Amino acid sequence: MAASANQRNVVFVDGIRTPFGKAGPKGIYAETRADDLVVKAIRELLRRNPQLDPARVDEVAIAATTQTGDQGLTIGRTSAILAGLPETVPGFAIDRMCAGAMTAVTTTASGIGFGQYDVVIAGGVEHMGHHPMGQGADPNPRFLADRLVDPSALVMGNTAENLHDRFPSITKERTDAYAVTSQNKYEAAKKAGYIADTLVPVATRSEAGWGLATEDEPPRPGTTLEDLAKLKTPFRPAGRITAGNAAGLNDGATAAILAGEDTATELGLPIGMRMVGFAFQGVDPAVMGIGPVPATEKLLARTGLSIDDIGLFEINEAFAVQVLAFLEHFGIADDDPRVNQWGGAIACGHPLASSGVRLMTQLSRQFAQNPGVRYGLTTMCIGLGMGGSVIWENPNHKDYAAYEAGAK
Repeated sequence: MAASANQRNVVFVDGIRTPFGKAGPKGIYAETRADDLVVKAIRELLRRNPQLDPARVDEVAIAATTQTGDQGLTIGRTSAILAGLPETVPGFAIDRMCAGAMTAVTTTASGIGFGQYDVVIAGGVEHMGHHPMGQGADPNPRFLADRLVDPSALVMGNTAENLHDRFPSITKERTDAYAVTSQNKYEAAKKAGYIADTLVPVATRSEAGWGLATEDEPPRPGTTLEDLAKLKTPFRPAGRITAGNAAGLNDGATAAILAGEDTATELGLPIGMRMVGFAFQGVDPAVMGIGPVPATEKLLARTGLSIDDIGLFEINEAFAVQVLAFLEHFGIADDDPRVNQWGGAIACGHPLASSGVRLMTQLSRQFAQNPGVRYGLTTMCIGLGMGGSVIWENPNHKDYAAYEAGAK
């Protein structure tokens, strides 16, 4: 009974990210270090929230899928030092592939909820140009020899083709149409100024000299169905997955401030949203894209909510088929306006371990624009067969505000 007295509300204070770049020698971050990307995000968080004394930060949790080179050496600790936080602020690294930043958030949020942290910084970074997915990995041969997983499970594009096989109603035409919509939504949000508000400019260097990254590199505005129909299907002959209906290979970093709601109030920090609950669930690695479905079902059961209670969805678009499988399972239309209002990773990119906080940052800002919405969901599929989901509550919702006023 004594332990329960320590439990308290966890809030998402603020989030930020670098512009996302294209991985490779011609990408904007080809000569930029991965750790410098996440350091830039942390510094911007602190600049935007001057009422937070850096010494009050209890932990820095930074995720990376490939933890070597400029993404190695316990990047949560090294990035904290490089960002200028006091040496008293500890940090650690975390890996859950695509859901690394999401797991950094849920892990540190658990510490806040249990009363052991007051304020944390959580995020992720992935420089896929420096560290291609799986680089240096040595999968145990028993995975394949003992048939623990299907060989296709180790290639994400193959798992997406497998998901098409499981959902024959999700055709290439549907995924291409979804991809076009993602590009269009992103462009509309960018023109409205919503995307820029989530970005911190990053100085870059290349053979051409110094530059400044101020916007995402991957988007392709004006993409049409005819354009996508011409693209190759690299994972199968006459397959359905293309570079147009999947996220690309990208570089980028994210960071967020989380706090106990009481601490946020004490320090005068903004409250973007309140965590309701989270869940992770394993699935057959050969169809890893289905992971958000059982993770969300598990989370809804835990929280006592239904899918109809969710007013905004931020679903990571690793592949269009994975998003559509989620929507089809829950009876949600492909073009439901609650889903990915600002587009998604098909447009802006998916630097693996960083993306979870991008979803949260956008949802937090969408909550402010939509006071009629009470609950939102951030969810994503995860390599090697997992899904992760987090439900958040909108503090701008009138019922929530009334509850808070009554509590005081």
